[in-house]
Amino acid sequence: MLKSIASISALAAVLSVSAPAAAQDSYPSKPITMIVPFAAGGSSDVIARLVGDEMGRVLGQRIVMENMGGAGGATALTRASRAEPDGYTIVIGNSGTNAASYTIYPDLKYTNADFAPIGLVAKTSPMIALKLDFPAKDLMEFVAYAKANPGKVSLGHAGVGSSNYLICRNFVKAAGVDVALVSYRGAGPALNDLMGGQIDGVCDAATSLYGAVESKKVKALAVATPGRLASLPDVPTSKEAGLPAFEAQGWNALFAPKNTPQPIIAKLNEALKTALSSQTLQGRFKELSSVPPTAEEVTPAFVAGFVPGEIERYRLLLQDK
Repeated sequence: MLKSIASISALAAVLSVSAPAAAQDSYPSKPITMIVPFAAGGSSDVIARLVGDEMGRVLGQRIVMENMGGAGGATALTRASRAEPDGYTIVIGNSGTNAASYTIYPDLKYTNADFAPIGLVAKTSPMIALKLDFPAKDLMEFVAYAKANPGKVSLGHAGVGSSNYLICRNFVKAAGVDVALVSYRGAGPALNDLMGGQIDGVCDAATSLYGAVESKKVKALAVATPGRLASLPDVPTSKEAGLPAFEAQGWNALFAPKNTPQPIIAKLNEALKTALSSQTLQGRFKELSSVPPTAEEVTPAFVAGFVPGEIERYRLLLQDK
């Protein structure tokens, strides 16, 4: 009898150890949710959908987008940090949600340690765009107009703490202007209001502004990159436009909740690498002025070392907030 009980106990112990391993081996066995911290239509959403489609094909399971706006992405990141660490909930973060937010929102319900990095997804090109009938025809005219009309010019962004908000902050600091920064639940709604004339301009990435600029629904003043964009060659760099101090680089990365098993992180990372190497995705990134990461940048180790530096960089930028 005692031998039987001992045998049953031993078998139970083996099964309890082997069950998680078996689950990891069969991963993914159902669709994966990718949380997007903003409303549909912004650069994070566009990039997430492109990458999610390709990763889903690699993994053999759908990756379902869950758009969750609010608090500059903090609402979504809170949900992601509390998700079951089983690989079925991941989140696309950026320089706002996973770096600047720690300075902007000191009472966040999560920390950088609550996330397991999967890899860098893309680097984006910050841009300032205005409504078509705004009186300034170039960047320096816009700066002069804003200085002559303090507090009267409005620039929309995807919420305090978002990467778009950081573009606005970088621009305001570089230009020395006093403008009204208007928060939205995502870059898409901000762009819609810009095209409708409710605000004067937006701070955004070329990824989500490309279509509106190309179709002449808004006018781009400058892109804050060292060189012009191949997709929008007529848009000057900030240096060419007369404001060299306005230079920035946005980014997006994938994260899972902490304690997600390493084999699952590795499988997601391999799927991301394969997705980013596809000609389809590279072509779309080029069209949207998004830059794929290098082989080193797409690793979990790179993101783990990169994000703390970004947190400090934005702490310095925002310390006079």
